[in-house]
Amino acid sequence: MSTLPPTVRLETGQGGLPVLRVTSPGSTAEIYLHGAHVTSWVPTGQKPVVWLSTESRFDAGSAIRGGVPICFPWFGARAGHPEAPQHGFARLADWELVDARDEGDDVIVQLRLTDSEATRTSAWPYLFEATFTVVVGAQLTMTLEVANRDTTEFTFEEALHTYLAVGDVRSTAITGLEGTDYVDRPTGPDPLPGEAGPVRFTGPTDRIYLATTAQTTVHDEVGGRSVTVAKDGSATTVVWNPWIDNALAMADFGDDEWTGMVCVETCNVRGDSVLLEPDQSHTMTARLGVSGPPNP
Repeated sequence: MSTLPPTVRLETGQGGLPVLRVTSPGSTAEIYLHGAHVTSWVPTGQKPVVWLSTESRFDAGSAIRGGVPICFPWFGARAGHPEAPQHGFARLADWELVDARDEGDDVIVQLRLTDSEATRTSAWPYLFEATFTVVVGAQLTMTLEVANRDTTEFTFEEALHTYLAVGDVRSTAITGLEGTDYVDRPTGPDPLPGEAGPVRFTGPTDRIYLATTAQTTVHDEVGGRSVTVAKDGSATTVVWNPWIDNALAMADFGDDEWTGMVCVETCNVRGDSVLLEPDQSHTMTARLGVSGPPNP
């Protein structure tokens, strides 16, 4: 598109990558075209809600560490394709800006990714159109719509892999997943029975919560605020924190940064992957909200 509203600026960001800087009455945000990647959301009077690693790489061949990576069309490793990138190709691709406009107190940005020779010769060779819509306001609303443009059905996984900033993950609790069965990825593929209380963190955590459409709330006891993650069109929620050893093993993750973040991911993965017939589409939405004392 050729003309942007004054609330949206297209600038050169880290690593020389193009970034959209968005300002609304309720918040500010940054969205990189590389990966259609939200890297910042700061509600008015608050500290940043979305977490970004200080060690993140910003280059065309790498995924940005932190923010809200889009995992598509698979989650984790692609079975049978060791050469395929972790979490799919969407977060490594350059998306096209197709719309930016004001709507009341919100600013709406829309980006698009379609199949290319590179995607068609990858581990997922289908014709598709993915549209990512970000509404920046008092809440942050992110919607991923995937349309099947092929002549055959296809199946995909998807996740909005949201990194949230917290004062200390060891003093953080997540409610909304009580009693929900989950897969603990480090220990095996078999589901475990849901726990009665909130999720708390005492070590590395990598859980896929199954068959849940529930809103979750991240209670940041050190930061003195709560962040809600509501969702539509999603049947799984992933909760992740690398803890000490895994953080040390990642080159794009600060050694001590694990204390200040937690991922609450809006997903359709594993048994909840999405099947689309030709000309069908599917929409998944995550909405972030924050409540708590203002930033002094």
